[in-house]
Amino acid sequence: MKVLQLNCVYGKGSTGRITKEIHEYLLSKGVESVVLYGRGEKITAPGVSKVCGEIYAKANNLLSRLTGIMYAGCYFSTRRIIKRIKKENPDVVHLQCINGYFVNIYKLVSWLKKNNIRTVITLHAEFMYTANCGHAFECEKWLTGCGSCPVYKRETLSIFRDGTAESFRRMKKAFDGFDNLRIVSVSPWLCDRAKRSPMLSDKEHSVIFNGVDTDTFTPSYSESIRKKYVSGKEKMIFHATAEFSKDKEHPKGGYYIYELAEKLKDDGYRFVVAGKKSGEITNSDNLIYIGEVKDAKELAQLYSSADLTVLTSKRETFSMVAAESLCCGTPVAGFKAGGPEMIALPDYSIFCDFGDVEGLKKEIICLSQEGRFNKNEISAFSQKVYSSAVMAENYFELYRSML
Repeated sequence: MKVLQLNCVYGKGSTGRITKEIHEYLLSKGVESVVLYGRGEKITAPGVSKVCGEIYAKANNLLSRLTGIMYAGCYFSTRRIIKRIKKENPDVVHLQCINGYFVNIYKLVSWLKKNNIRTVITLHAEFMYTANCGHAFECEKWLTGCGSCPVYKRETLSIFRDGTAESFRRMKKAFDGFDNLRIVSVSPWLCDRAKRSPMLSDKEHSVIFNGVDTDTFTPSYSESIRKKYVSGKEKMIFHATAEFSKDKEHPKGGYYIYELAEKLKDDGYRFVVAGKKSGEITNSDNLIYIGEVKDAKELAQLYSSADLTVLTSKRETFSMVAAESLCCGTPVAGFKAGGPEMIALPDYSIFCDFGDVEGLKKEIICLSQEGRFNKNEISAFSQKVYSSAVMAENYFELYRSML
């Protein structure tokens, strides 16, 4: 068996790490594995190749802003990718997250369909069936063809025109009649959405959770971290996010962390926040912003040393933060955001309606009670569910079932 994966990046970011983990697992099983990726630095690793230059990708980004069509263009890099697929002649092509302005998605999917190549598409976001935005939120225009989009400038970064209807038409045409295709969603919530899609409803669907590196994300309590951020019997509440902002409209919900910190300031709770910042960020008596944490071991220590991890995003298709925290033995509380409440282990997590700060405050107090949970027990159970090895094995079995 030979598998070729295509992803935006390799070895970094959640999808880059997932691609790498599957690649290395396949190689360990004696399976021929090839990875093509489009963005980031050039990496020297067996079977891994970069297929698009950074300047070329930026040029295609500009072109998409001018035309209003996000996933078109990329003539030369798409031709290079197709040529490489022909050369490798894989048994299965696996498309991961390919929205980085390095491939013409419409042309690639159409070519795979025309040549009847066994294909797996993993949905990490919604753009493969919205044909435009990564998260549709409350909008349901993706069920009827998009167009007249009130937020097209924000979602597609188009400068002049609303191309959402044209993008939808192209994506649907590419998928129509593509029978040798399996759709994998990273959560049951996302799978349910994909099954409702006019372009994916007739495909075969399954759910495979994203994998966590359980060698790193395992209970690793740090006394020095506790002493650095909390004192005495204070409770340490950890919030990890891709982007932290005080803006109430920001989809990652940082605004609500400030609200929670204010409501719990006299109750012995200290909030520690990790992530890139967006706009001006201020600390308070019980909220400490520590910036982006790039070292995975340090991140695991933060999860492990906290009493609770809190999630406040408006929408997530999975939640790597929830999975990593649970693997480190720390329970999770948060707002319902789609994926998180569907993938988190119910015995060790609680979710309430988005924006219900008072409800989330009560759950934080409830879940962070001393002695309520055994961290080693949480971790042992979670690692059986979220480990990268389990994820890779599930994909391996999926590939085999297609042959």
